[in-house]
Amino acid sequence: MKLFETIREMGHEQVFFCHHKESDMKAIIALHDTSLGPAMGATRLWAYAREEDALRDVLRLSRGMTYKAACANIPVGGGKAVIIANPENKTDGLLKAYGRFVDSLKGRFITGQDVNISPEDVRKIRQETSYVVGGAEKAGGPAVTTALGVFLGIKAAVEFRLPQKELHELKVTVQGIGNVGKNLCKQLHEYGVKIFVSDLKSENTEEVKHLYGATIVEPNEIYSLDVDVFAPCALGGILNSSTIPLIKAPIIAGAANNQLENEQIHSRLLESKEILYCPDYVINAGGLINVYNEMIGSDEENTLKQLNNIYHSLLDIFIRAKEEGITTHEAAKHLAEERIMRAKNSCLLSASAFRTSASQY
Repeated sequence: MKLFETIREMGHEQVFFCHHKESDMKAIIALHDTSLGPAMGATRLWAYAREEDALRDVLRLSRGMTYKAACANIPVGGGKAVIIANPENKTDGLLKAYGRFVDSLKGRFITGQDVNISPEDVRKIRQETSYVVGGAEKAGGPAVTTALGVFLGIKAAVEFRLPQKELHELKVTVQGIGNVGKNLCKQLHEYGVKIFVSDLKSENTEEVKHLYGATIVEPNEIYSLDVDVFAPCALGGILNSSTIPLIKAPIIAGAANNQLENEQIHSRLLESKEILYCPDYVINAGGLINVYNEMIGSDEENTLKQLNNIYHSLLDIFIRAKEEGITTHEAAKHLAEERIMRAKNSCLLSASAFRTSASQY
């Protein structure tokens, strides 16, 4: 992996490598684009096998946050952070050291909770910086709102792709029963959806089987089930040349980030199989919407209103992709880049007007 060439090609503004000797805290903070506002993105703690894997993850995730904010019409830019550590080795000292690094960016990066970072961890990070959100768990917290956004995305996709189907007639597979996956199962169960689940932790699947009558399947069987919707809610890269040929579901709509292993190749492979793909950074924007509204002190009514925009944005993307003969991934990317470009042009016009006004004095 060519470090600086990769960063340049992906369009990042800045990437910070952070290390604290005493706690052995190792983190990478990536700021992708701040045209719409300060970079906002959660922090993931993971035992990456290689530091190159951590860098690749944070670069893709931060770019996804830029598109996520733009498609959700949230006035923030895209950023992300990863802490390279085994979750068992997470300490207060490590979290506080990380908080001090976030604070040193003076608000250019605002973070929150992702994989292996709990609301309690967020509160510890907040002891060192005010530039962190997600500890208050408003509207149920990011996991609840992310799941609700995915549920609304499933409704949009079913309306577009399977207009003859009612929600209670659906069969949905949920891959990954973490906080988001479990909350999605709850939403689906309330509408009478038949749920199939898989997870590497048997206690997670047993819980949703008990609570929501889910059928447990082996992880390697989840792709080939004859269902209406496949909802990936685990880690990324699961839509690839090995798994896509197995998928029978006509709709993919899940919460996982970076679902496409290769965005160009695999979005087109899905299109060739007539599978409707809900771009991940559009359908999983509920967590960002939640923490943004927590940051600005907005009420839950406004959060729910913005969540409903996920439904409408996806319908617009589906229609645009069909009319222009492009993939839904490309349609979502075009939508995001148009909004970012408008923001950049607006800043240029404002700066030009200021210089013209200043020159008169």
